[in-house]
Amino acid sequence: MTGSPLHRRALLAGGAATVLAATGFHSTAHAAPDDRTAGARRFTLTVLGTTDLHGNVFNWDYFADREFDDSAHNDIGLAKLSTLVKAIRRERGAHRTLLVDAGDTIQGTPLAYYYAKVEPIGRRKAHPMATAMNELGYDAAALGNHEFNYGIPLLREFEKQLDFPLLAANAVDSATGRPAFRPYVVKTVWRTGSAPLRVGVLGLTNPGIAIWDKAHVEGKMTFPGVLEQARHWVPRVRAAGADLVVVAAHSGADLSSSLGDLLPFPENCSALVAEEVPGIDAILVGHAHTEIAQRFVTNRETGRQVLLTEPLFWGKRLSVMEFDLEWTPRRGWQPTASRSRVLDTTTSAEDPVIVRKLRDDHERVVAYVNSKIGTSRAAMSAATARYEDTAVLDLVNRVQGEALKAGLAEALPVLSLASPFNKAAAIPAGEVSVRDVAGLYVYDNTLLGVRLTGAQLKDYLERSAGYFKAVGTAGPHQPDALTNANGTPDYLYDVAAGLDAPLTYDIDLARPVGQRVVGLAYDGAPVAPDRAFAVAVNNYRQSGGGNFPHVATAPVLHNQQLEIRQLIIEWVQEHGEIDPAAFSSTDWRLVVDGVPVVVA
Repeated sequence: MTGSPLHRRALLAGGAATVLAATGFHSTAHAAPDDRTAGARRFTLTVLGTTDLHGNVFNWDYFADREFDDSAHNDIGLAKLSTLVKAIRRERGAHRTLLVDAGDTIQGTPLAYYYAKVEPIGRRKAHPMATAMNELGYDAAALGNHEFNYGIPLLREFEKQLDFPLLAANAVDSATGRPAFRPYVVKTVWRTGSAPLRVGVLGLTNPGIAIWDKAHVEGKMTFPGVLEQARHWVPRVRAAGADLVVVAAHSGADLSSSLGDLLPFPENCSALVAEEVPGIDAILVGHAHTEIAQRFVTNRETGRQVLLTEPLFWGKRLSVMEFDLEWTPRRGWQPTASRSRVLDTTTSAEDPVIVRKLRDDHERVVAYVNSKIGTSRAAMSAATARYEDTAVLDLVNRVQGEALKAGLAEALPVLSLASPFNKAAAIPAGEVSVRDVAGLYVYDNTLLGVRLTGAQLKDYLERSAGYFKAVGTAGPHQPDALTNANGTPDYLYDVAAGLDAPLTYDIDLARPVGQRVVGLAYDGAPVAPDRAFAVAVNNYRQSGGGNFPHVATAPVLHNQQLEIRQLIIEWVQEHGEIDPAAFSSTDWRLVVDGVPVVVA
């Protein structure tokens, strides 16, 4: 079939033992179901965890129109996860296994975008992620921040299609002050001949939603801190009868935040929650897009070890948590040991049940992203966009600038800011498809226009220039020797451009951070500190994402909730032809003491 999600490699299907052996998984359960010693009963519970699936059902790269592959040759998607999950259930027993997710489910791929915007889900159309997750038999899922990207109504429609609860103890209804979603669920695990084991799953989402999706949630929901709400809700989960408490937290393990002083709560704090809140046995960590096979944090109050694990994003890994428990008449069920590991999905075949159920949805999206919308006179690549001025980002800034200018109520010089989101993005010479253009802008951000002064613009660009590492010579340098200083991701670097006249500047890498932007000029004249500009930005940046100065508090001049990716697609459709010569110029450069940097 076109765009087949079936895997090209020689993969293992068959019995549970064969599937699991290929991942290196071996049972470490310490107790048989009816193990009893001196009146005690022992039981091993397996809790499986996923997170940051981001709309990935199949091992497919819609932007490249081929099977997904990365430098580590990982595979992705719920279809492959399903094979592992079902194999573990067969090996352990369904009554001894739970499956939980830590959020960011319905955004991130053209598949997710298509069924949110092109053919929205509803009574007659289920979301592919709902279909797949129901087939896997999830017991609960926490909400991630990206669940709110398409608005609350679509999220509620997705919620109705699920056979399990969406959890978010710290998503609070603004009108009632009560949780807007179910805070937790207590699952009863029955075992023949013993008292039932009750497992509480508490869901916590990210407080940054109040900033990142302000347009969708303001006045409707508030998002208190993860730590504060864990303190409030964990005792309530215990009071509801939970013998074991697992928290699904869409908040990275290590304390950090991109929110600055915009919120009084940190973005990432799962390890702090484990340390500060008694009564938690394990935390399934999400949001940070990293891998934690097994980590223990000591709770300050109880001295007990709390297990943390985070599987790699997009379904590349499956976390397997195991809890040994002992039951006695006097104390009930008590955990005696815990451990975790992550399993790689690469060696497992895609679940044929999911392939059969979602083949048509997948092929509809493949056809959509491959539809032709125009032509280009020359090829353009984003491979070098993070360290040199490129036509690709000039195109994004041109589209953003034109859309802002068309919606302005006052005459101001228009500037635009764009990030090198995707190094693999490219526009070919000749015919151009939806996926070619969509690859330039892989996020579902919307366009806003804000008023900035020349001084504020300079501050903003200085913050952006911190993306680069300091060097003492003009080179030649390898790209990685220049970029991603202190682990700064590419999406936290912005390139500025003028619409009706050039905005030009140098970034001097021999200077300290905060003093690097040199020769900032508009239309050939130095930018005066008090000169006003209308600046096109995305909603993530305007809402405080990345904690750039001034932009979050600047007067908003334009906000029509138009998605930037769709604006670029429509621009190409309207113009019919992309001519880089019409909009591309070299307006910024990296220098060392005024000498242009050479990149090998």
